[in-house]
Amino acid sequence: MSVEQTLADKGITLPEAPMPAANYVPFVRTGNLVFVSGQISADENGLITGKLGQGTSVEEGAAAARRCGLALIAQLKAAIGDLDRVTRVVKLTGFVNSTPDFTDQPKVINGCSDLMVEVFGDAGRHSRAAVSAPSLPFGVAVEIEAIFEVA
Repeated sequence: MSVEQTLADKGITLPEAPMPAANYVPFVRTGNLVFVSGQISADENGLITGKLGQGTSVEEGAAAARRCGLALIAQLKAAIGDLDRVTRVVKLTGFVNSTPDFTDQPKVINGCSDLMVEVFGDAGRHSRAAVSAPSLPFGVAVEIEAIFEVA
């Protein structure tokens, strides 16, 4: 089954690929790898802000991470056109806006990791880092970057 069909069957709609907020490009392709710049948590209502451990729940953080994942896939589609060319999600690096004592970063970034497996199947299984940050751009709850292998 094609990735586009999987998205349709699961009722997943990709957002428009966001434009960069500063002096960088949204993705770089070198050889068979596509590096997608960090995507911040946003939905159709705007930025998803908040600090984990201070008013934002793990569940809300995971939902924000899922939105980052949708933006990553949208950027990837802009880079390569056909998502069926993805052979592997290689790595995710997730940043969680959180208090110093918050330790559930992996549970938050699972929102994105789970989406990658849901969309790409076994090719969506990846290496990962999930780290805390004292703040993120625009006060968003989550930012995630990714590396994809493509044919």
